[in-house]
Amino acid sequence: MSNIASNLKFLRKRKGLTQQQFADALEIKRASVGAYEEDRAEPKYELLRKIARFYELTMDELANDVIDEKWRPQPKSNASNLRVLSITVDGDERENIELVPVKASAGYLNGYGDPEYVADLPKFSLPMFNQGTYRAFEIKGDSMLPLPSGSVIIGEYVENWHDIKPGQTYVIVSKDDGVVYKRIAYKFKEEKGIKLVSDNKTYESYWVNTDDIIEIWKAKAFISTELPEPSPEPTMETLTSMMAQMQKTIKSVVDNK
Repeated sequence: MSNIASNLKFLRKRKGLTQQQFADALEIKRASVGAYEEDRAEPKYELLRKIARFYELTMDELANDVIDEKWRPQPKSNASNLRVLSITVDGDERENIELVPVKASAGYLNGYGDPEYVADLPKFSLPMFNQGTYRAFEIKGDSMLPLPSGSVIIGEYVENWHDIKPGQTYVIVSKDDGVVYKRIAYKFKEEKGIKLVSDNKTYESYWVNTDDIIEIWKAKAFISTELPEPSPEPTMETLTSMMAQMQKTIKSVVDNK
């Protein structure tokens, strides 16, 4: 059960603010402050984030910790802190897979944590993804060829960014780039963030700063309406290249004996 009501009341009084002063600082109505403190309503995501910043807390601390005179904040790490993640469930209380279409990706940057926004996204389920938290993202562009533009990537939520594995693909949601699907070059670095690489080598790799990252989802599968084309007949050039590679491999085996 959320501790928002009692926490808000304690934090306001500890700061020496009246309900009206707190309301003025947050640019909300005083009646709303009373409703939140009396547990008659809960602030929506954007306001909750604003309040957390006002008190220099994480939203998880504000919502779930019992904040009183004995409470002490835990050391913070951008990579491993719990984050507020909005989900939806079906009639059997199983998590849905919400779909973020390309046309909704800009709005997702503002609404990703808003339960009402997430509830309005298209949703579906797949039997092979019934354990864990998944979300589907439609991608655009040719930076990840041979995966065609318009493919839908199904990703599993990554809570601790130190669990990211180099060489694998992820959906990264960031403030500057929005929703992108890329390969990770190195393990997550707290001071630098992550380096993203496109499978299409005509695109340059780049770093995303830790403070700009909103969410990371490990790619587990993709859905595409474009079926693969048959492999072209080998040309003399490709055959020559294959022969050269075979000779190189054979020489390496012989040299290592």
